[in-house]
Amino acid sequence: MRPFSQVNVFSSEPYLGNPLAVVHDAQGLSDQEMHRFAHWTNLSETTFLLPPTEPGADYRVRIFTPSEELSFAGHPTLGSAHAWLEAGGVPRADGEVVQQCPAGLVRVRRGERLAFAAPPVVREGPVTGEERDRLVRALALTRDDVVDARWIDNGPGWVGVLLRDADAVLAVRPDWAEFGDLEVGVVGPYPAGAECAVEVRAFCPSIGVVEDPVTGSLNASIGQWLAGDRLPTSYVASQGTVLGRRGRVYVEREGDTVWVGGQVSTAIAGEVSL
Repeated sequence: MRPFSQVNVFSSEPYLGNPLAVVHDAQGLSDQEMHRFAHWTNLSETTFLLPPTEPGADYRVRIFTPSEELSFAGHPTLGSAHAWLEAGGVPRADGEVVQQCPAGLVRVRRGERLAFAAPPVVREGPVTGEERDRLVRALALTRDDVVDARWIDNGPGWVGVLLRDADAVLAVRPDWAEFGDLEVGVVGPYPAGAECAVEVRAFCPSIGVVEDPVTGSLNASIGQWLAGDRLPTSYVASQGTVLGRRGRVYVEREGDTVWVGGQVSTAIAGEVSL
């Protein structure tokens, strides 16, 4: 038996946000065993905590969707850090946890809420005309609906699509037959003075998650793209509205670093047989 947590990320309200399954003390598990358990939980992601192998890291994490392993993901980063701390983990530095994952070392800041420093994008730049046409077909939109589109991939494969407003984001009804291997983040602004600055949605059927409830990695790359330009340097993003999840993501740009934060709480604690 191994210690197990299921935590709620990006919401202060129980059973909203995005759940994450966390297996502690995962030494000795094979890739196949990890994948099988992640497939069984059927959550957006399941993580496995391991001793670090790099100097400066507090713990190492492996992140699985129901269908594949990811090099980095945001809500698993915050959820894993919360679970590790709650289980008695003691970080090397005051006020910060350092997570090791295939994408490198990720800093997680402790404070009013946990927040991770967005990793660098691995693919960026404007989409081609052919790629834009494919995105328009996948989202069942017209070319005129799209204000901007850009590669903003920090590991999972994101391409970002900016629409005219939040209502347009909420109205998107994708054509799944056109998606293929696309992983698309859609964002649109709310009017000035609204509770949140933007509405975000994440579509990633190729990794076994048709629409992710609340997505840290996507909000990180959106912040790197838009914060301080089309959006304020500090803002709150809404995600999960269409799914009834009401997630809230806190994005803040400090110089060249974008911090992505949210509330995390434990919903289930116990043991799992693996």
